[in-house]
Amino acid sequence: MSDCCTTATIEIAPTPRVAGKIQTVALVGPPNSGKSTLFNRLTGLRQKVANYPGVTVEQHYGKLNGIDRPDLTLIDLPGIYSLNTHSEDARVAVDVLHGRMPGAPAPDAVLLVLDSLHLQRQLMLAAPILALGLPTLVLLNMSDLMETRGGEVDTLALARELGVPVAKISATRGTGLDAIKHFLHKRSEPVAVMPRLELPVVGNPRSYRQWATGISTRTKYKAPISSEWTRKLDSFLLGRLTGPLLFLVVVFGVFQIVFSVGLPISNAFQTFLNDAGTKAGLLLGHGWLESLLIDGIWKGVSAVLIFLPQILLLFLFVGILEDSGYLARAALIADRVMRAIGLNGKAFIPLLSAYACAVPAIMATRTIENKRDRFATILVTPFMTCSARLPIYMLMIAAFIPNKHLLGDFFGLQAAVMLSLYVLGFLAALATARLLKSSILKASSAPFILELPQYRVPTVRSLGLRLIDRGKVFVKQAGTVILCVTMVLWALSHIPFHADLPQSIIGHVGQWIEPVIKPLGFNWKIGIGLLSSVVAREVIVGTLGTLYGADPATQSLSLQAALRHDLTLGGAMALVVFFAFAMQCTSTLAIVKRETNSWRWPALQFAYMSVLAYVGALATNVLISHFF
Repeated sequence: MSDCCTTATIEIAPTPRVAGKIQTVALVGPPNSGKSTLFNRLTGLRQKVANYPGVTVEQHYGKLNGIDRPDLTLIDLPGIYSLNTHSEDARVAVDVLHGRMPGAPAPDAVLLVLDSLHLQRQLMLAAPILALGLPTLVLLNMSDLMETRGGEVDTLALARELGVPVAKISATRGTGLDAIKHFLHKRSEPVAVMPRLELPVVGNPRSYRQWATGISTRTKYKAPISSEWTRKLDSFLLGRLTGPLLFLVVVFGVFQIVFSVGLPISNAFQTFLNDAGTKAGLLLGHGWLESLLIDGIWKGVSAVLIFLPQILLLFLFVGILEDSGYLARAALIADRVMRAIGLNGKAFIPLLSAYACAVPAIMATRTIENKRDRFATILVTPFMTCSARLPIYMLMIAAFIPNKHLLGDFFGLQAAVMLSLYVLGFLAALATARLLKSSILKASSAPFILELPQYRVPTVRSLGLRLIDRGKVFVKQAGTVILCVTMVLWALSHIPFHADLPQSIIGHVGQWIEPVIKPLGFNWKIGIGLLSSVVAREVIVGTLGTLYGADPATQSLSLQAALRHDLTLGGAMALVVFFAFAMQCTSTLAIVKRETNSWRWPALQFAYMSVLAYVGALATNVLISHFF
């Protein structure tokens, strides 16, 4: 019998279920077992694949088009090490597997994905999954790498031990997937209940470990040897001194490239958009329609779109670091810092993903078992510099910071200022976490378990799809939220008709709040921008583009030149510091409420971050105005 798919002679049925045809299949496996890669391969969907635990925090659905079974639904469950219900992600898996998840169909069969490179440890998950009594196919992923590196396992013996079919596959290469098709085709017939297989005590990790060790021994499992270059890389990348230093070098390099390469592209894109707007304005002629479309909508939306090249370039490098397996090692290095402030090393995962967006990052905190640790991580996550902050950072830095070199041609002043804003947000997150963990959210420390992935060469397809997805999100935001805000702002800036901008409705609102923000170095237009950005942080750039486009005094100037006309260096830097600290995002507040099941925490979070932002901006304006 082929090793590709070995079927056992015994079936387990600890909790008998009604026999019937398979309609829904659950995909289960530990983090980094290649489960999400297999999900993409089987369904053809473009789901994000990451090299660290917590990327899948909710179930995802897809039809099994990849193996010609569009009649079957595949549910991708969170990556889990056990069915311990202390963590949110494990609760999702347990609820779905038991048919208790609202709106999710109960699965009729299970595909259990295990990393064959670490099979002995990962077999611990097999015991509670098999105890469910569902028809199960065990998939030994990365078997090609295991055999290449001298590893082996007797799949026939393993199938007999587990009482379920076992197949060797490679999700990355797409090999061995016929075994899944064969299993599902066979199971489409009524399922016969077979004798019970003896399993370890349910819920006892020690018994699971002993059981998995015994099975590994009896199936002659030989763990593959890590390649010499992998061991050498890890000794360097994870060194107590070399690890953190290399991480800093990588971060410095990324920001320098974003500015040195991305800024000229953004400038060229800005010239193109400005020329297109000018030509469109000539065709429309002078009048309210031309003012609405060009001065209002076009200048507001294009003021944000010009930063798309730099944002995509940043995500390209983050994707390379993530897909290569490096960021998982950065999480291990960061565990030392996390523990120093009282957080679990798993907090690094959502904090890292918050650089893209705080909303999915807060959802990713479900991998943290301790509730107090989880809430502390949720409350500090918005301090991380998300992509929505980048437009205002880049706008102010390009307008007020000269492009001087600090370390030869390698590192410039603009990149240094940008990096300092990232560091500022990160330090604020650490300080706040320390404050929370020493006061209202005290909790005992928990172990940090992280399976280091294999080093991989990022594929052009994976990186390309990620950039397309990020680009779509950014453009959609500019085409929906920012578009609506700029239209409303244009209308309010022209009512009453024929009035100057300061005498319009929006002008009166801005002048009403100006005394509060004037000590920060802001004028009333910046104040309106701050109010509008509560909807979404990047909206402020579109707002400023619309307001300055509607003002005859600055209408002919670029937005950067208009800001230099109205703001001092102190006011400009105070603005970016304000955005580094402030909670300017209603979506984030909504997700915090949902994850904490209370408005008390998001209200506390908004108030604390707003006060910190105001004080930080005030101090920045005073210090810079005094010394410069």
